[in-house]
Amino acid sequence: MRTKSLNHSTYKHLYHIVWGTKHRRKWLTDYVKTELITSLHQTVKKYPTLFIMLVNTDQDHVHVQIEIPPSIAVADAVQRLKANSSIHIQKKFKFIREMYLEWDGIWSVGYFSSTVGLNESQVRKYIEWQNKKEKPQTTKLF
Repeated sequence: MRTKSLNHSTYKHLYHIVWGTKHRRKWLTDYVKTELITSLHQTVKKYPTLFIMLVNTDQDHVHVQIEIPPSIAVADAVQRLKANSSIHIQKKFKFIREMYLEWDGIWSVGYFSSTVGLNESQVRKYIEWQNKKEKPQTTKLF
């Protein structure tokens, strides 16, 4: 985890943020995921104190590991990421725009947020593991 500095503060604020698609619809395919990641990085370019460490998705939710400075509320950062990506994805993919039939967004209301402390590598592995099928375990009876 990086130590960052602003004019009058030094911080290490790393968050694990998760949000889902509206109605938990499973439209986050590989090609949509690519556009989502592009959109998230474009949003972060507008706010240079934000830094995305990692993004991964399953078919119906998004995981982001992100640095957010103390000068920006977590809720504000998430709202900007969700709003900008919603607009971008709806413009890019007609099938998603038609799926919802209104322009009030493609993401569910709310999000999950947790701070990443000493378990940064564990959280990173969990995010990277998203969208991978669990391998069945074989057990020997005798």
